[in-house]
Amino acid sequence: MSSNGTSVILLAEDDANDVFFLRRAFQKAELGCRILDVPNGQIAVDYLSGVSPFDDRSQYPLPNLILLDLKMPLMSGFEVLEWLKGQTDLADLPALVLSSSAHQEDIAKARALGARDYHVKPSDQHQLIQLARELQAKWLAHKAVAA
Repeated sequence: MSSNGTSVILLAEDDANDVFFLRRAFQKAELGCRILDVPNGQIAVDYLSGVSPFDDRSQYPLPNLILLDLKMPLMSGFEVLEWLKGQTDLADLPALVLSSSAHQEDIAKARALGARDYHVKPSDQHQLIQLARELQAKWLAHKAVAA
């Protein structure tokens, strides 16, 4: 959570359009979350590990929620989930998959690796706004109260 009490979401997504539309959905839903995006799984791991340039937690706070695409360069969403399983200090950090894949094998594998939820990326902006509201209600609303 950022120093001002705003929920922080780390979005690992290599498609700039998907990043843009997700940011816009959160803005239109007026949720007031801070979305930090990284273009691949390796940078997500670097961010979560706090290695340079992410070692200043006032600028790069630990997120309240991680949203992972599955198919990314350098390190896939599956590999990030696998890495997270070994990080006991991040065990309470919910990692969710937001992917274009609706394949049951991908969903099952993501859940087996510790994904707390799995969402297929909506193609419609209204559905994306609704998804942003659902994510806020299910994963972030209690964080703001606790702070």
